[in-house]
Amino acid sequence: MNSVLADLETSKLSDADKALFRFVRKVNEESVAIGPPDIALLHEAGFTDEAIYYAITVCSLFNFYNRWIDASGVHAMSDEAHRIGAKRSAMHGYTRTSQPLSSGIPQK
Repeated sequence: MNSVLADLETSKLSDADKALFRFVRKVNEESVAIGPPDIALLHEAGFTDEAIYYAITVCSLFNFYNRWIDASGVHAMSDEAHRIGAKRSAMHGYTRTSQPLSSGIPQK
C-alpha cells in the first residue's frame, strides 16, 4: 500500500488498477473535467459501467463523510478502529446484510 501512496505509477498494482486509481484521483481533483474519454479508458482496462459507478460513489461518499466529520466536530476513529473496520469490510463487504452481528470496533 505504501508504494501506491508514494508513487502509483511505479507501484505493483496492475495496469487496470492504476487506471482506476488515476480516475479516482480525477474524481477528487477535477471531477468537472471528466468526460467520455475517461470512461472509455476504464472500459478498455476491463471495468464495467457498474464498477465505474461504484468507484465514483465510494470516492464521493468518502469525500462527503470527511467533510461532514471535519465540519461537525465528530471525533475521528482511532487507527485500531480503522484497522478493525477495514478487516471486517475486506472479509464481509460493505453491505449491512453482509456484516456480522458484532462489529468488533472498540467503543471509546
